[in-house]
Amino acid sequence: MSRIRLRYVQAFVDRKTGLPYHFFRRPGFPRVRLPGLPGSPEFMAAYQAAYASAPEPVGGGRSKPGSVASAIASHYGSSDFKKLAPSSQAVRRTVLERFGREHGDKMVAAMPTKFLRALLDSMEPTTAKNWLAAIRALTATAIELELIENDPTLGIKLRRMSGDGIHTWDEEQIAQFETAHPIGSRERLAFALGLYTGQRRGDVVRMGRQHIRRTPDGDVLAIRQQKTGKDMLIPIDPELRLLLDLVPATQMTFVQTLRGKPFDPHAFSAWFGEACDKAGLPSDCTFHGLRKAFCRRRAEAGCNVLQIAAGSGHTSLKEVERYTKAADQLRLNRQAMALTMAAETRPMKGRAT
Repeated sequence: MSRIRLRYVQAFVDRKTGLPYHFFRRPGFPRVRLPGLPGSPEFMAAYQAAYASAPEPVGGGRSKPGSVASAIASHYGSSDFKKLAPSSQAVRRTVLERFGREHGDKMVAAMPTKFLRALLDSMEPTTAKNWLAAIRALTATAIELELIENDPTLGIKLRRMSGDGIHTWDEEQIAQFETAHPIGSRERLAFALGLYTGQRRGDVVRMGRQHIRRTPDGDVLAIRQQKTGKDMLIPIDPELRLLLDLVPATQMTFVQTLRGKPFDPHAFSAWFGEACDKAGLPSDCTFHGLRKAFCRRRAEAGCNVLQIAAGSGHTSLKEVERYTKAADQLRLNRQAMALTMAAETRPMKGRAT
């Protein structure tokens, strides 16, 4: 990482522990503490989020009081924004920076619900979800600053996504990937980390031997989820254990680039997508779909909602309930069919008697 890309980073040493820590500091902007060490995935994610906010917002110091641009600048300094995970901050910044470029000169009070709903209707469902969350947070800041009295996003509902959203890998697709990428390959290891831990890509790319903990009941992976901040203890599946044992002890993370560096989450998604293409899988087979396959497998094994969420780390049980309902529907339907066949006494039409 060049010095240019690490501008505005200042290093300090904790007097009590002797350990280094870093802040992103740019004159005129709130300082941001950067987790981990320079070059680590968590450090770079926080740095990139802080750096993205550093350029003067639309209109800069010339922003009109009460304008969208000034509200965005105020929102970046709010406690609600600061408490978001770095990855969530980056998503929200992407939405707000674009909104600011297009509508920064408008007054917040002049944003009617009809205007916002029209913008939403032109977006894909996934994009609309992130956009609405960002705008609702922005209007909450505007209300606190008394720029507006009422939230113009109230009453706006998103269109339902067709199907179940992101595709869940089925067993045939899982086998197809494993056939294409043998044990010992980086692709197979990344795949197994997703399938057997049920974690998001941002957490998987950070995993390394430093996260393995020994317990009386076997080794676990101990991680803190970036998105939720939830501490997770994940039992290491025997299939995954086999692959982890092949990783050189000198590697900082289990999955690395060809240059021996940790993956950036976005670069990881692109690389894993190429691995799926090589396996001949459809484009809707994504890394996040492995997290859904992890939940599906547990549901089909008879696990309840809490047991599934304990493995995936979902904070909302609504997402998990879909897997248990689907598994229960299939299980009950099979039981009903078996009972019906057992009770059936009428001869099948055309059957010889």
